[in-house]
Amino acid sequence: MTTHTREFTPPLKLSRPVRRYTLEQYLKKEAKSIHKHEFIDGQIIKMPYAKGPHNIISVNMMTQMTVHLENLEKNYIVFPSDQLVYFPSLDAGVYADALAVCEKPLYWDDNQLLLINPIIVVEVLSKSTSKYDRAGKFDKYKTLESFREYVLIRQDECYAEVWFRESPGRWQETIITDITAKIPLQSVGISISMERVYRNIELKPKSS
Repeated sequence: MTTHTREFTPPLKLSRPVRRYTLEQYLKKEAKSIHKHEFIDGQIIKMPYAKGPHNIISVNMMTQMTVHLENLEKNYIVFPSDQLVYFPSLDAGVYADALAVCEKPLYWDDNQLLLINPIIVVEVLSKSTSKYDRAGKFDKYKTLESFREYVLIRQDECYAEVWFRESPGRWQETIITDITAKIPLQSVGISISMERVYRNIELKPKSS
């Protein structure tokens, strides 16, 4: 008697095609949504929820920027985290935690939704977004001609990272870890106290 065995091959699992949207479709959906989404490569990507410390630092930074910039000769306008930044060359849109523009905001659309001329952008880092903020998001901001300075702030320890554009393609990095020090914003000629940025935040003690 001959016995034949046959190897079972499971059926191929077909992956669902990625749904892609136009910018107009994204803006219509975003206007109706109770959550914030970014627009990347035609995809609508839900943003993670921000924790309390993240929001406090964002507001502290926005407040300090407003206070220091209002006394300068040029006019600067500070925006909160609800402002969408658009990258025309990439057809992409993201939200920053805080940002500033010089003199007058410029928009890609007639409805004044898509800002295209930030000079300073602030991002508060979290475990889920840190890698993206440092690499992918930074690269997107670099496509904007107005963009001069990028500030990254950790929410659980005293740490700020500032990238200043000295010339096209050349960026200078400054790291601040002393709570008594100040964050230099060279693009506008001001400095912001780390103590004010971390006001009402319980920081992790430094390891000895």
